[in-house]
Amino acid sequence: MGKMNELSMLTEELRKCGETLIGISEELAGMFDGSAEEKQPVKKNAAKREKAEEPKPEVPEKNPLTLEDVRAVCADKSRKGFTADVKAILTKHGADKLSEVNPTEYKALLAEVEVLGNAG
Repeated sequence: MGKMNELSMLTEELRKCGETLIGISEELAGMFDGSAEEKQPVKKNAAKREKAEEPKPEVPEKNPLTLEDVRAVCADKSRKGFTADVKAILTKHGADKLSEVNPTEYKALLAEVEVLGNAG
């Protein structure tokens, strides 16, 4: 039963990471579409945002990010050799250690940490 619970937790974490990446890619696409053409991309982006924004408010209400969620991702990145980068991100958010980070900044911090090592 313990391994199934751990697998379930890992699956949920993977899902959250996927949702974060989708959100980031939509924002980036919106930035580029908005500068290329004025009329059509704005309509497409508005429709995408409406679809994307409907489920997003539900997720944070049901599963707000916790210190443990953020710590798990930071620890994973540290194990993969990005300890200095994680530390720099913490410092950027005004903290020397994760427990000092304001919970309202967890989402932004997590987005920055999750992309470490993905370039390339």
